[in-house]
Amino acid sequence: MTTQQLGHDLTTTRAPFIEEARNRGNLFIRQPYELYSETNQETWRRLYARILPRWRKHANARFLEGLERLSLNPRRIPRLEDINRFLAPLTGFKARAVSGYVPSYLFFDCLRRREFPTTITIRPAENLDYLPEPDIFHDLAGHVPMHTDPVFADVLARIGEVAHGAALSVLEVPDLAERTRRMESMIKAMARFFWFTIEFGLMRAPQGGVRVYGSGLLSSRDEIVHAVGSRDVQRHPFQMEWVVNQYFEIDHFQPLLFVIDSFEHLQREVDRLERWVRRGKLSNVSPGEPEINETDLQSFLEGARG
Repeated sequence: MTTQQLGHDLTTTRAPFIEEARNRGNLFIRQPYELYSETNQETWRRLYARILPRWRKHANARFLEGLERLSLNPRRIPRLEDINRFLAPLTGFKARAVSGYVPSYLFFDCLRRREFPTTITIRPAENLDYLPEPDIFHDLAGHVPMHTDPVFADVLARIGEVAHGAALSVLEVPDLAERTRRMESMIKAMARFFWFTIEFGLMRAPQGGVRVYGSGLLSSRDEIVHAVGSRDVQRHPFQMEWVVNQYFEIDHFQPLLFVIDSFEHLQREVDRLERWVRRGKLSNVSPGEPEINETDLQSFLEGARG
């Protein structure tokens, strides 16, 4: 089937190009820019225009600087090749197009190599406010501006290294059931750390209050306001013991968020996470969400051997 036969549309869950790539088993793909429909482009324009005032008011300064450095076009979906041309000299990161879900170990290993798995589809025009899976607006507008910052980029790469170390740490456990149990616990802890920092993190503002740096917040117009201002949100200073044992759910506004002091503070917490992996302190975290599926578990067990 040719590109022309696939149709001009890259809407999430409705893109024949993506379905064909998945059927072939292709996880890493190209960005077929010619397939974006005018409706897809209009969706990007609407998303960008609606959220920009809230970024200016509530986003951390380095995110706003990243927007300027990337020169994101508010009217057209970015080309990944253009994004990468800006990113490479700044931090060595690049956006790498994927056809869908990336198993956990492979995702963290991409970060270790300074590659960010990037969804190329965009949410439906009739569903701008919530999507239960990433899209290109979440990935490029929410995540990638932070990848222009050297300290934050180093944090991401270090998280990838920590995940690699976690996979290696179970290799010598002789009993398969115990090895699996420990690995599942560490994956759960890593997912919670990533969620409460990279995806839904808040940071103290020098002038008081908090600013948003987590990409799950930065790509959601309504959740930005909820995160920084709602009385329904508990905002606590970052505590590693709590973070790695705290479950989360993805299908509603977050009731509990953690606040770090600075990106340098976040660096120190990643260093501490690595020490906890080495000492076995993540091998028995509390149960609950996120549930670890077999694909993610096997990706870590096999990644350690490979």
